[in-house]
Amino acid sequence: MIAAGLAAVILVGGAGFLLGRQTAPGPVPVAPPVVAPAPAPKPPVERLLHRAELVALAREAADAWSTGDALPDGLRRAAGQRFELVLPFGCSGPTGPDERLPMQWGYDDKQETLRISVTPVQWRAVDWGYDAGDARRAEGFWVARPWSSSDRCPERRPPSTPSGTEPITLPGQSLAVAQFLPADADGRIARNGRPLEVVRRVARADFDPSRGFRLRIAGRVDRDPELVRCVQPGGTEQRPICVIKLRMDEIAIENAANDDILGRWPLANGR
Repeated sequence: MIAAGLAAVILVGGAGFLLGRQTAPGPVPVAPPVVAPAPAPKPPVERLLHRAELVALAREAADAWSTGDALPDGLRRAAGQRFELVLPFGCSGPTGPDERLPMQWGYDDKQETLRISVTPVQWRAVDWGYDAGDARRAEGFWVARPWSSSDRCPERRPPSTPSGTEPITLPGQSLAVAQFLPADADGRIARNGRPLEVVRRVARADFDPSRGFRLRIAGRVDRDPELVRCVQPGGTEQRPICVIKLRMDEIAIENAANDDILGRWPLANGR
């Protein structure tokens, strides 16, 4: 009897063990880790060259030219980069009736009419030291006060020299920006030889003669291997006169007093 009871207990226990194994929950599946996709690389931000950078390029080129060295690598890397150059003008007030300047303005108080005229300078390739057989020409602008990176009219100070010294002779223009064109190409800035002109009714209170106006030029630095060309017509003791070769896409004339755009000219063929 005792043996039979033990056998029954063992049988029931074994059955329960087997039943437990069959009904026990299986292992919980582990989800694979979610790998977030790598963010797309941001497109490189194109550097925009302004007056300070362009003046620095010309200074490096003048230094290399005067010493006979090759153009610095940093200057070559500027080829093709976008630029925006501001040239303040008219800082001395309106132009007199008998004056003819490349950049000038006048104001009619009775009509409250502002007139602005900007005429690009024209050069031959030989003016920049190229061979006489080079028929290319260039059109562009002189950069006044190329020692300054400011895009505002300078503060006017009376000329002064120490007692007993001769007055210092003012230097001529020493930096230009221009685009070089084939001999038979039409002008891209002055259409049919006409200047860029603005004629607008503007109240006297809406502009400041002492602050002048701004010529804003936008485009790209030329990809010419010699993107800055210098000459020394007066010999090695003369400060080099240099031109930065550009491709101008747009020119605008602005009111320096309130940043209003008075005129804008896209130059589609300047690319």
